[in-house]
Amino acid sequence: MAVTVKLLSTALLLLSCSVGVTLAAIRCPDCGSTAIPYPLSTGPACGDQNYKIRCDGGSLVFDTLNNSYPITSINGLNQRLVIQPASLVPNTCVTTDLPFGGVLLNSSLPFNITSSNTVMFLNCTSSILQSPLSCSATGLCHVYINGSSRATACEAAPICCTFVAGGGATAHAIRARETGCRAYTSFVNLQSSLPVNRWPEPGMELQWISPPEPICGTQADCDGNSTCGTDPNSNGVRRCFCNSGLFWDPIQGVCSANITCQNPDGCGGSDRTALIAGLTAGLGTALVAAIIGILLYRRHMRIVEAQECLRKEREAILNSNNGGKAAKAIDFNRDSDDVNLAIYVKRLADKEKLVDIIDPILIEKASLLEIDTMKALGFLALSCLEERRQNRPSMKEITEEIEYIICIASGKAVEN
Repeated sequence: MAVTVKLLSTALLLLSCSVGVTLAAIRCPDCGSTAIPYPLSTGPACGDQNYKIRCDGGSLVFDTLNNSYPITSINGLNQRLVIQPASLVPNTCVTTDLPFGGVLLNSSLPFNITSSNTVMFLNCTSSILQSPLSCSATGLCHVYINGSSRATACEAAPICCTFVAGGGATAHAIRARETGCRAYTSFVNLQSSLPVNRWPEPGMELQWISPPEPICGTQADCDGNSTCGTDPNSNGVRRCFCNSGLFWDPIQGVCSANITCQNPDGCGGSDRTALIAGLTAGLGTALVAAIIGILLYRRHMRIVEAQECLRKEREAILNSNNGGKAAKAIDFNRDSDDVNLAIYVKRLADKEKLVDIIDPILIEKASLLEIDTMKALGFLALSCLEERRQNRPSMKEITEEIEYIICIASGKAVEN
């Protein structure tokens, strides 16, 4: 496999290379010693104004809906940044951002919380036990509390929970509140097998989606490599679209051209070079096709198996649930704001009352584990209703999550 990956990487390197040419996109100046990659913007004359961060006295700051957090690192190639979560109020198990509700991102902006974060809710009320989070007395959050001097005050609060953020309800919010959990912390790419004293500093990773071409008013706002035209995806907005033969590079903020020549002395006089390039291209294409075929086949088999399990579960529910009568998608007997079933369920989830939507017949004789799996399926369904496409899980992620839930419910070992 390593040889295959190496050959594929070599083929792709020879097949294409990007050369940037100037466009109207302007990268912001460094903030202290930190470079600001496009499209992040620290001022009105640089970057993309939808990607605002602040440079405050040589230090970078990320503003949420009602609070601000220091930025500790930025990776422009991966389009990610890490913020420092709120600390605990001294001698308490309460985060300093409790009055602000925790980390609340503006869902209309192109930032979201990634799944690289291991989040721990601390000092929780018993209501959190109704959620599908891992709140075991021997869970990872207790390992942290017992092994970190920062969380000593949390030893007196017996309930804490651990989960991996990103997607669904946690794509834009890690909430701290009096009626739920009054404190939290987060670690990026945590290796939980390490002792606590070797864990990284607390951090919360955010990612941004790729920016579109820069906005323009007239052709004078663009350069010779782009043309000011109407964006078909926006109402009346005009952008500098790259000319024919060039493509928009959202990471560098430039129009780029594809080239295949890697020889600094030129590529026009060698038949051997053309032959090697052709063979390399053919090899690369064959390898890509083979890899894609294998992945699609494996995905298809997982989907078939998951669907068969769901069919059996559905039949069992229908046979035990008074003919399978379910909540109506549109029901005018509910409150005016809850006529739509999806909105109604999301409201209950926000109030940590998702269990209220489960049919009482299913809950009556269900174990705690079975109720947890029902809630987990509910949260998975809610994640599919996210308005922004990039926040909704892919079919592959949905299949893997359903397989995981089914394995947990049936008591089978789950492969990592």
